[in-house]
Amino acid sequence: MEIVWLGHSCFRIRGKEATIVTDPFDKTLGYPVKKPTASIVTVSHQHPQHSFVEGVAGSPRVVSRPGEYEIANVFINGIATFHDADRGEQRGKNTAYLMQIEDVSICHLGDLGHVPTAEQIEQMSDADILMIPVGGGATIDAAAAAETISLLQPKLVMPMHFKTEVVKMDLAPLEPFLKEMGVKEVVSQPKLTVSKSSLPAETNVIVLDCH
Repeated sequence: MEIVWLGHSCFRIRGKEATIVTDPFDKTLGYPVKKPTASIVTVSHQHPQHSFVEGVAGSPRVVSRPGEYEIANVFINGIATFHDADRGEQRGKNTAYLMQIEDVSICHLGDLGHVPTAEQIEQMSDADILMIPVGGGATIDAAAAAETISLLQPKLVMPMHFKTEVVKMDLAPLEPFLKEMGVKEVVSQPKLTVSKSSLPAETNVIVLDCH
C-alpha cells in the first residue's frame, strides 16, 4: 500500500484493489488542486476545504457520514465525533474514519475538535496508522493531538492540518507537535509504502512531503 499527502487533511491511499482519497480540498486553501483519481472518497465534514468531491477523478463512491461500509474489499467505519470541544455547539459534527485496507487499519480523524471519548477510543483502537490534525484553530492542537496518540497508541502517526508556506488560514506549524511528541528531528519523505509486516513495534511519527 502506498500513501501520499496531497496537502492539509487530504491523503491518497493506494492499495491493490482500491484507491482512497480523504478530505479533498478546493483552491481556497492555497494548495494546488491536482484532481487525483480514486475509487473511494471520505469526507469528514461539509466544508469546501474538506469536501471538494468534484476535485477527484474516477467516479468514486463518496462516504460522508457515520456508519459501516464495504467498498472494493475496503472496510470503513465512520465514527461520529465533533468539530469542537462543546459537543458540536460551535462548529458542528465531524466524522472520523477507520479504514481496513490490505490488513492495515488507517484512522483519519478529519477535523476532530476534542480528545476522543472512551467509547470513541474503543472504536478507533485498532488503528495501525493515525492521520491526525495538529495545528489547532478549528481542530485539536499539538497537546491534544499528543494526548489522543497516547490513548490510541498507533504504530505510525501522520500529522495533518497544520500551517505551511501555502496555507492561508491561521494554524500552528508542525514544530509544536513534534516537540510535544519528543521528536527532535524528522526527515520528511515523498511517500510511505507500508504493509502489516513492515509496521514498527512502537509509535513513529511520519512526515510526508506535499504532492
